[in-house]
Formats: sequence, C-alpha cells, structure tokens
Amino acid sequence: AKLDQARPLDLGTVDLVALAEEAVADARAVDPDRVMQLGHSGEGSVRGDADRLRQVVGNLLSNARLHTGPVAPIHVTVAADPQQCTLVVRDEGPGLDTQEAARGFDRFYRVDKARSRSRGGSGLGLAIVAAVVKAHGGRVAVDSSPGRGSTFTVVLPREGPPVTD
Repeated sequence: AKLDQARPLDLGTVDLVALAEEAVADARAVDPDRVMQLGHSGEGSVRGDADRLRQVVGNLLSNARLHTGPVAPIHVTVAADPQQCTLVVRDEGPGLDTQEAARGFDRFYRVDKARSRSRGGSGLGLAIVAAVVKAHGGRVAVDSSPGRGSTFTVVLPREGPPVTD
C-alpha cells in the first residue's frame, strides 16, 4: 500500500558509499561468518531520500543473505561518474533462471514457493527496491543464471529524480 501512495521524497544529499558501509556493517552483525566485501570508486553522492535509499541497499543485502547458502560471499560496490552513481550487489549463490530473474521485481513473487513469511520474505523486497529506484529517476536490473550467482545493479542520477509539477 505504501508503494502505491507515492509519498513525496525527502530529498537531500545522500552519500551512497556511507549507506553501503552501514548496510554491510548491519549485515555482518547478523551474519558474522559470511564473507562480505565492500569496494568503491569515486565520491558517491546523489540527490535523494536517504531513508528510502538505505532501504534499497538493505533489501538487496538481505535478499542476498536469505537466498544464498550460508557461506556464499557477497560483494557490494559503489562507482560514480559525473552523471550517475552505480550500486552493485553481487552474490556467489545458486543464481536464478531466466524466468525467475524476470519476475524478481514483481510484488509478492517468491522463487521458493515453500518459503513462508515466518521463514523470511514476503516477496516485496525487490518490488520495493524497484519502486524506490524508479521514484529517484534511476533503474535497477538483475543479471543471473543458475550456478553463477546474481548481480543486482542500481543506477541513480546524481541530480536526483526529475522535477515534476
């Protein structure tokens, strides 16, 4: 319901590198034995809503932790150029087939139908990611195949979402 409300963004300068560092630290606290690497190149500031972008990074990391084996490494990178910043969350888990990857951003879609909310996941995490990224004028994509892991890429314009009347 909150996705459909299209609440206005609380825009300000957001440091994506700092958000990624916080999210990785939080994930390490929950999953201390898993290898999680963080890298960045350049200054990663964008105009955006810090709380919602924090949710994007957190959801992607949570998704990687929950849907890969307990020892599958997770790699997070932030890269920047003058026009945009790119956040990549890559795991070395089992990966997704083409159909699963295509439906991954659909609301309530869960790859493992045996999963219940009590065992984690409502099927909304990636739908929220897609909605927040779109609201910021960005785009999100997944590259995955069975046995190769999954790579989620978020690209955000530095100047923030387009101005609307």
